[in-house]
Amino acid sequence: MEYRQLGSSGLRVPALSFGTGTFGGHGPLFSAWGTSDVAEARRLVDVSLDAGVTLFDTADVYSNGASEEILGAAIRGRRDSVLISTKTGLPMGDGPQDWGASRARLIRAVEDALRRLGTDYIDLLQLHAFDASTPAEEVMGTLDQLIAAGKIRYAGVSNYPGWQIMKAQAIADRHGWPRLVAHQVYYSLIGRAYEAELMPLAVDQGLGALVWSPLGWGRLTGKIGRDRPVPAGSRLHETEQFAPPVETEHLYRVVDALETVAAETGKTVPQVAINWLLRRPTVSSVIIGARNEEQLRDNLGAIGWSLTPEQVAALDVASDVLPPYPHTPYRQQEGFARLNPSLV
Repeated sequence: MEYRQLGSSGLRVPALSFGTGTFGGHGPLFSAWGTSDVAEARRLVDVSLDAGVTLFDTADVYSNGASEEILGAAIRGRRDSVLISTKTGLPMGDGPQDWGASRARLIRAVEDALRRLGTDYIDLLQLHAFDASTPAEEVMGTLDQLIAAGKIRYAGVSNYPGWQIMKAQAIADRHGWPRLVAHQVYYSLIGRAYEAELMPLAVDQGLGALVWSPLGWGRLTGKIGRDRPVPAGSRLHETEQFAPPVETEHLYRVVDALETVAAETGKTVPQVAINWLLRRPTVSSVIIGARNEEQLRDNLGAIGWSLTPEQVAALDVASDVLPPYPHTPYRQQEGFARLNPSLV
Protein backbone atom coordinates (compact mmCIF):
# COMPACT_ATOMS: atom_id res chain seq x y z
CA MET A 1 0.00 0.00 0.00
CA GLU A 2 1.13 3.53 -0.77
CA TYR A 3 0.80 6.09 2.04
CA ARG A 4 0.38 9.81 1.53
CA GLN A 5 0.26 12.97 3.62
CA LEU A 6 -3.28 14.20 4.25
CA GLY A 7 -3.00 17.59 2.64
CA SER A 8 -0.37 19.71 4.39
CA SER A 9 -0.87 17.90 7.71
CA GLY A 10 1.49 15.40 9.29
CA LEU A 11 -1.11 12.62 9.13
CA ARG A 12 -0.18 9.79 6.76
CA VAL A 13 -3.10 7.96 5.18
CA PRO A 14 -3.31 5.02 2.76
CA ALA A 15 -3.97 5.81 -0.89
CA LEU A 16 -7.06 3.60 -0.61
CA SER A 17 -9.38 3.81 2.39
CA PHE A 18 -12.51 1.86 3.23
CA GLY A 19 -15.95 3.48 3.37
CA THR A 20 -18.38 1.87 5.81
CA GLY A 21 -21.65 3.16 4.39
CA THR A 22 -22.48 -0.51 3.74
CA PHE A 23 -22.37 -1.35 7.46
CA GLY A 24 -25.79 -1.65 9.10
CA GLY A 25 -28.18 -1.21 6.20
CA HIS A 26 -30.88 0.74 8.03
CA GLY A 27 -33.28 2.89 6.03
CA PRO A 28 -34.18 2.98 2.33
CA LEU A 29 -30.88 4.49 1.11
CA PHE A 30 -28.38 2.62 3.26
CA SER A 31 -30.14 -0.73 3.00
CA ALA A 32 -29.62 -0.45 -0.77
CA TRP A 33 -25.92 0.27 -0.20
CA GLY A 34 -25.29 -2.82 1.90
CA THR A 35 -26.28 -4.67 5.07
CA SER A 36 -23.01 -5.86 6.61
CA ASP A 37 -23.35 -7.02 10.22
CA VAL A 38 -20.49 -7.15 12.75
CA ALA A 39 -19.19 -10.53 11.56
CA GLU A 40 -19.03 -9.50 7.90
CA ALA A 41 -17.65 -6.08 8.81
CA ARG A 42 -14.88 -7.71 10.83
CA ARG A 43 -13.94 -9.83 7.82
CA LEU A 44 -13.85 -6.78 5.53
CA VAL A 45 -11.68 -4.96 8.06
CA ASP A 46 -9.35 -8.01 8.19
CA VAL A 47 -8.95 -8.01 4.41
CA SER A 48 -8.42 -4.24 4.37
CA LEU A 49 -5.74 -4.30 7.05
CA ASP A 50 -3.96 -7.19 5.34
CA ALA A 51 -3.75 -4.98 2.24
CA GLY A 52 -2.49 -1.96 4.22
CA VAL A 53 -5.82 -0.10 4.20
CA THR A 54 -5.77 1.50 7.65
CA LEU A 55 -8.25 4.38 7.23
CA PHE A 56 -11.95 3.63 7.75
CA ASP A 57 -14.51 6.31 6.90
CA THR A 58 -17.98 6.50 8.39
CA ALA A 59 -20.61 9.08 9.47
CA ASP A 60 -23.20 9.42 12.19
CA VAL A 61 -25.96 9.58 9.59
CA TYR A 62 -24.97 6.24 8.01
CA SER A 63 -27.76 3.87 9.07
CA ASN A 64 -28.59 6.27 11.91
CA GLY A 65 -25.41 5.51 13.83
CA ALA A 66 -25.31 1.77 13.16
CA SER A 67 -22.32 2.09 10.81
CA GLU A 68 -20.23 3.67 13.57
CA GLU A 69 -21.36 1.03 16.07
CA ILE A 70 -20.50 -1.85 13.73
CA LEU A 71 -17.15 -0.32 12.79
CA GLY A 72 -16.33 0.11 16.47
CA ALA A 73 -17.12 -3.54 17.13
CA ALA A 74 -15.15 -4.69 14.08
CA ILE A 75 -11.94 -2.90 15.14
CA ARG A 76 -12.21 -3.73 18.83
CA GLY A 77 -8.81 -4.74 20.21
CA ARG A 78 -6.87 -3.11 17.37
CA ARG A 79 -7.69 0.59 17.69
CA ASP A 80 -4.02 1.56 17.50
CA SER A 81 -3.74 -0.11 14.08
CA VAL A 82 -6.45 1.95 12.39
CA LEU A 83 -7.42 5.51 11.59
CA ILE A 84 -11.06 6.50 12.02
CA SER A 85 -12.68 9.22 9.96
CA THR A 86 -16.27 10.16 10.73
CA LYS A 87 -18.60 12.95 9.71
CA THR A 88 -21.39 14.93 11.34
CA GLY A 89 -23.72 17.79 10.53
CA LEU A 90 -26.59 16.18 8.61
CA PRO A 91 -29.87 15.64 10.50
CA MET A 92 -29.95 12.81 13.03
CA GLY A 93 -33.48 13.64 14.19
CA ASP A 94 -36.27 16.21 13.96
CA GLY A 95 -35.25 18.39 16.91
CA PRO A 96 -33.64 21.83 16.58
CA GLN A 97 -30.34 20.51 18.01
CA ASP A 98 -30.27 17.37 15.88
CA TRP A 99 -28.56 18.89 12.85
CA GLY A 100 -25.95 21.44 11.86
CA ALA A 101 -22.59 22.52 13.23
CA SER A 102 -23.38 24.70 16.25
CA ARG A 103 -21.13 24.40 19.31
CA ALA A 104 -23.79 22.45 21.19
CA ARG A 105 -24.46 20.14 18.25
CA LEU A 106 -20.78 19.44 17.47
CA ILE A 107 -19.84 18.67 21.07
CA ARG A 108 -22.77 16.32 21.52
CA ALA A 109 -22.24 14.72 18.10
CA VAL A 110 -18.60 13.96 18.88
CA GLU A 111 -19.49 12.48 22.27
CA ASP A 112 -22.16 10.31 20.63
CA ALA A 113 -19.75 9.18 17.90
CA LEU A 114 -17.06 8.29 20.45
CA ARG A 115 -19.57 6.19 22.37
CA ARG A 116 -20.79 4.36 19.27
CA LEU A 117 -17.25 3.77 18.00
CA GLY A 118 -16.05 2.59 21.41
CA THR A 119 -13.01 4.87 21.39
CA ASP A 120 -11.81 7.99 23.15
CA TYR A 121 -10.59 9.88 20.08
CA ILE A 122 -11.40 10.37 16.40
CA ASP A 123 -8.50 10.73 13.99
CA LEU A 124 -10.38 12.91 11.49
CA LEU A 125 -13.71 14.66 12.05
CA GLN A 126 -15.34 16.14 8.95
CA LEU A 127 -18.32 18.47 8.78
CA HIS A 128 -20.66 16.57 6.47
CA ALA A 129 -22.31 19.63 4.93
CA PHE A 130 -22.09 23.42 5.10
CA ASP A 131 -24.36 24.86 7.82
CA ALA A 132 -25.31 28.40 6.78
CA SER A 133 -27.07 29.05 10.10
CA THR A 134 -23.95 28.80 12.29
CA PRO A 135 -21.19 31.45 12.19
CA ALA A 136 -17.92 30.10 10.85
CA GLU A 137 -16.09 31.51 13.89
CA GLU A 138 -18.25 29.39 16.19
CA VAL A 139 -17.59 26.29 14.10
CA MET A 140 -13.82 26.73 13.94
CA GLY A 141 -13.61 27.67 17.62
CA THR A 142 -15.48 24.51 18.58
CA LEU A 143 -13.20 22.36 16.42
CA ASP A 144 -10.22 23.97 18.15
CA GLN A 145 -11.71 23.08 21.56
CA LEU A 146 -12.33 19.48 20.51
CA ILE A 147 -8.76 19.13 19.24
CA ALA A 148 -7.33 20.70 22.39
CA ALA A 149 -9.42 18.29 24.49
CA GLY A 150 -8.00 15.31 22.59
CA LYS A 151 -11.42 14.25 21.31
CA ILE A 152 -10.39 14.69 17.68
CA ARG A 153 -6.94 14.85 16.06
CA TYR A 154 -7.67 16.64 12.77
CA ALA A 155 -10.64 18.43 11.20
CA GLY A 156 -11.95 18.63 7.66
CA VAL A 157 -15.12 19.20 5.70
CA SER A 158 -17.18 17.38 3.09
CA ASN A 159 -19.11 18.80 0.13
CA TYR A 160 -18.25 22.39 1.04
CA PRO A 161 -18.30 25.42 -1.28
CA GLY A 162 -14.89 26.93 -1.85
CA TRP A 163 -15.63 30.36 -0.39
CA GLN A 164 -16.69 28.82 2.91
CA ILE A 165 -13.49 26.80 3.12
CA MET A 166 -11.45 29.97 2.56
CA LYS A 167 -13.46 31.79 5.21
CA ALA A 168 -12.86 28.98 7.71
CA GLN A 169 -9.12 28.91 6.97
CA ALA A 170 -8.85 32.68 7.37
CA ILE A 171 -10.60 32.53 10.75
CA ALA A 172 -8.31 29.72 11.89
CA ASP A 173 -5.24 31.73 10.85
CA ARG A 174 -6.49 34.86 12.61
CA HIS A 175 -6.98 33.06 15.92
CA GLY A 176 -4.10 30.60 15.68
CA TRP A 177 -6.51 27.65 15.58
CA PRO A 178 -5.87 24.41 13.64
CA ARG A 179 -6.70 24.69 9.96
CA LEU A 180 -8.87 22.32 7.99
CA VAL A 181 -6.69 19.62 6.40
CA ALA A 182 -9.15 17.54 4.36
CA HIS A 183 -12.06 17.89 1.98
CA GLN A 184 -14.15 14.79 1.27
CA VAL A 185 -15.46 15.27 -2.26
CA TYR A 186 -17.28 13.55 -5.07
CA TYR A 187 -14.81 12.96 -7.89
CA SER A 188 -14.86 10.40 -10.68
CA LEU A 189 -14.34 10.01 -14.40
CA ILE A 190 -17.99 10.97 -14.87
CA GLY A 191 -17.90 13.73 -12.26
CA ARG A 192 -14.91 16.05 -12.68
CA ALA A 193 -16.49 19.27 -11.37
CA TYR A 194 -14.11 19.13 -8.41
CA GLU A 195 -11.28 20.14 -10.74
CA ALA A 196 -12.68 23.55 -11.69
CA GLU A 197 -12.39 25.41 -8.38
CA LEU A 198 -12.06 23.08 -5.43
CA MET A 199 -8.91 21.35 -6.67
CA PRO A 200 -6.93 24.61 -7.19
CA LEU A 201 -8.17 25.74 -3.78
CA ALA A 202 -6.95 22.47 -2.24
CA VAL A 203 -3.51 22.95 -3.78
CA ASP A 204 -3.32 26.51 -2.45
CA GLN A 205 -4.68 25.73 1.01
CA GLY A 206 -3.08 22.34 1.64
CA LEU A 207 -6.29 20.33 1.69
CA GLY A 208 -6.10 16.63 0.97
CA ALA A 209 -8.99 15.23 -1.05
CA LEU A 210 -10.73 12.13 0.27
CA VAL A 211 -12.69 10.93 -2.75
CA TRP A 212 -16.15 9.47 -2.25
CA SER A 213 -17.99 7.44 -4.90
CA PRO A 214 -14.98 7.01 -7.21
CA LEU A 215 -17.10 4.70 -9.40
CA GLY A 216 -19.74 7.36 -10.04
CA TRP A 217 -22.41 5.95 -7.72
CA GLY A 218 -21.99 2.45 -9.13
CA ARG A 219 -22.12 3.48 -12.78
CA LEU A 220 -18.46 2.60 -13.48
CA THR A 221 -18.53 -1.00 -12.29
CA GLY A 222 -18.37 -2.44 -15.80
CA LYS A 223 -21.94 -3.69 -15.57
CA ILE A 224 -23.43 -0.68 -17.37
CA GLY A 225 -22.59 0.39 -20.92
CA ARG A 226 -23.93 0.75 -24.43
CA ASP A 227 -26.69 -1.80 -24.93
CA ARG A 228 -26.23 -2.83 -21.27
CA PRO A 229 -28.88 -1.12 -19.16
CA VAL A 230 -28.79 -1.03 -15.38
CA PRO A 231 -28.94 -4.71 -14.28
CA ALA A 232 -31.82 -5.97 -12.20
CA GLY A 233 -29.79 -6.31 -8.99
CA SER A 234 -28.17 -2.87 -9.15
CA ARG A 235 -28.66 -0.50 -6.22
CA LEU A 236 -29.17 2.29 -8.78
CA HIS A 237 -32.83 1.30 -9.07
CA GLU A 238 -33.36 2.39 -5.46
CA THR A 239 -30.75 5.15 -5.11
CA GLU A 240 -30.36 6.93 -8.46
CA GLN A 241 -32.53 9.81 -7.25
CA PHE A 242 -29.78 10.65 -4.72
CA ALA A 243 -26.88 10.20 -7.17
CA PRO A 244 -24.80 12.94 -8.82
CA PRO A 245 -26.33 13.35 -12.30
CA VAL A 246 -24.60 12.32 -15.50
CA GLU A 247 -25.71 12.62 -19.11
CA THR A 248 -26.24 9.20 -20.66
CA GLU A 249 -24.06 9.65 -23.74
CA HIS A 250 -21.26 11.06 -21.60
CA LEU A 251 -21.45 7.99 -19.35
CA TYR A 252 -21.24 5.66 -22.35
CA ARG A 253 -18.30 7.57 -23.82
CA VAL A 254 -16.38 7.20 -20.56
CA VAL A 255 -17.31 3.52 -20.21
CA ASP A 256 -16.15 2.86 -23.79
CA ALA A 257 -12.74 4.36 -22.96
CA LEU A 258 -12.54 2.45 -19.67
CA GLU A 259 -13.28 -0.84 -21.38
CA THR A 260 -10.59 -0.19 -23.98
CA VAL A 261 -7.99 0.55 -21.31
CA ALA A 262 -9.15 -2.40 -19.19
CA ALA A 263 -8.58 -4.72 -22.15
CA GLU A 264 -5.10 -3.25 -22.71
CA THR A 265 -4.06 -3.59 -19.08
CA GLY A 266 -5.81 -6.81 -18.11
CA LYS A 267 -7.50 -4.93 -15.26
CA THR A 268 -11.18 -4.50 -14.49
CA VAL A 269 -13.15 -1.36 -15.30
CA PRO A 270 -13.38 -0.33 -11.60
CA GLN A 271 -9.65 -0.85 -11.12
CA VAL A 272 -8.87 1.42 -14.09
CA ALA A 273 -11.33 4.10 -12.91
CA ILE A 274 -9.81 4.16 -9.41
CA ASN A 275 -6.22 4.07 -10.67
CA TRP A 276 -6.90 7.16 -12.79
CA LEU A 277 -8.06 9.00 -9.66
CA LEU A 278 -5.01 7.97 -7.65
CA ARG A 279 -2.76 10.04 -9.94
CA ARG A 280 -4.83 13.22 -9.82
CA PRO A 281 -3.54 16.32 -7.99
CA THR A 282 -4.55 16.78 -4.30
CA VAL A 283 -5.97 13.24 -3.94
CA SER A 284 -4.77 11.87 -0.61
CA SER A 285 -7.03 8.81 -0.49
CA VAL A 286 -9.76 7.22 -2.59
CA ILE A 287 -12.56 5.76 -0.47
CA ILE A 288 -13.62 2.35 -1.73
CA GLY A 289 -16.79 0.66 -0.55
CA ALA A 290 -17.82 -2.95 -0.79
CA ARG A 291 -20.86 -5.01 0.05
CA ASN A 292 -18.79 -8.18 0.18
CA GLU A 293 -15.23 -9.50 0.12
CA GLU A 294 -15.25 -10.08 -3.64
CA GLN A 295 -15.99 -6.42 -4.37
CA LEU A 296 -13.38 -5.30 -1.86
CA ARG A 297 -10.63 -7.47 -3.32
CA ASP A 298 -11.42 -6.25 -6.84
CA ASN A 299 -11.18 -2.60 -5.72
CA LEU A 300 -7.90 -3.29 -3.93
CA GLY A 301 -6.51 -4.33 -7.30
CA ALA A 302 -6.55 -0.67 -8.35
CA ILE A 303 -3.20 -0.05 -6.66
CA GLY A 304 0.31 -1.31 -7.32
CA TRP A 305 0.45 -0.48 -11.04
CA SER A 306 0.14 2.59 -13.27
CA LEU A 307 -1.66 3.63 -16.39
CA THR A 308 0.53 4.72 -19.28
CA PRO A 309 0.52 8.40 -20.28
CA GLU A 310 -1.37 7.44 -23.44
CA GLN A 311 -4.05 5.62 -21.45
CA VAL A 312 -4.41 8.55 -19.05
CA ALA A 313 -4.78 10.89 -22.02
CA ALA A 314 -7.48 8.70 -23.56
CA LEU A 315 -9.46 8.70 -20.31
CA ASP A 316 -8.95 12.45 -19.91
CA VAL A 317 -10.35 13.16 -23.36
CA ALA A 318 -13.33 10.83 -22.99
CA SER A 319 -14.32 12.27 -19.61
CA ASP A 320 -13.63 15.94 -20.30
CA VAL A 321 -16.46 18.46 -20.03
CA LEU A 322 -16.42 22.23 -20.26
CA PRO A 323 -16.48 23.65 -16.72
CA PRO A 324 -19.15 26.18 -15.72
CA TYR A 325 -18.68 29.95 -15.63
CA PRO A 326 -16.47 31.67 -14.53
CA HIS A 327 -14.05 28.88 -15.48
CA THR A 328 -15.33 28.54 -19.06
CA PRO A 329 -13.34 31.39 -20.67
CA TYR A 330 -10.09 30.00 -19.26
CA ARG A 331 -10.66 27.00 -21.51
CA GLN A 332 -12.18 28.79 -24.50
CA GLN A 333 -10.24 32.05 -24.89
CA GLU A 334 -6.51 32.25 -25.53
CA GLY A 335 -5.87 35.34 -23.40
CA PHE A 336 -7.51 33.86 -20.32
CA ALA A 337 -5.67 30.59 -20.72
CA ARG A 338 -2.31 32.36 -21.13
CA LEU A 339 -2.82 34.24 -17.87
CA ASN A 340 -3.73 31.11 -15.90
CA PRO A 341 -2.32 27.99 -17.59
CA SER A 342 -2.70 25.96 -14.39
CA LEU A 343 -6.48 26.30 -14.63
CA VAL A 344 -6.72 24.78 -18.13
